[in-house]
Amino acid sequence: MANAENEKPARVLDPIDRVSEVIFGLLMALTFTGSLSVATAGQEDVRTMMLAALGCNIAWGLADAVMYLVRTVTERTRKQTLLAQLRAANAASGQRLVADALPPRLADTLGPEALEGMRRGLVGLPPAPARSRLGPSDFKGALGVFLLVVLATFPVVIPFLLFRETAFALRVSNALSLAMLFAAGWTLGRHAGGSAWQGGLAMAVTGAVLIGAIIALGG
Repeated sequence: MANAENEKPARVLDPIDRVSEVIFGLLMALTFTGSLSVATAGQEDVRTMMLAALGCNIAWGLADAVMYLVRTVTERTRKQTLLAQLRAANAASGQRLVADALPPRLADTLGPEALEGMRRGLVGLPPAPARSRLGPSDFKGALGVFLLVVLATFPVVIPFLLFRETAFALRVSNALSLAMLFAAGWTLGRHAGGSAWQGGLAMAVTGAVLIGAIIALGG
């Protein structure tokens, strides 16, 4: 909640954000390839599918980028509002505000002295800007979100450009997609401090189930 100019530069997108956007773009593209009939699809059908998958992910990448900016402004405003409330509240009310902002299990383990120390530290922070303005790093993050969603399309559709046989191209596309899902789960598992192998396998299975459900529901 300190002044943005005094904050230490942070990573624009954390691993969860990056992996989530890749998975989202991948699943969206797979809904198009999964609806392709290998028995009847011709070259024109494949071309239409690829353009539709790319167009869909461009649209959703743009929507995700805008929502990233909205979320950034909302979270920044919420922090500034909390800081203003802390400065206007007495010690007891301020401690309750601090406790409410913490995860429940963590708040339950902290006593009044610890909460008061946190309250005083927050109240002593430099005044925040009057408005939650977006800066270059915010737009850089939005661009990153957009690119991750769009770029996730290409491993899914490139096999259809390289191989004329639709059935073989679809098998290669699905294999690449499962490998990407596994890699995404591996990354999340390592980031969480758990088993990377279990994370990879869980994500691959979950992704396959989600794709089937989305296609079945007409997605």
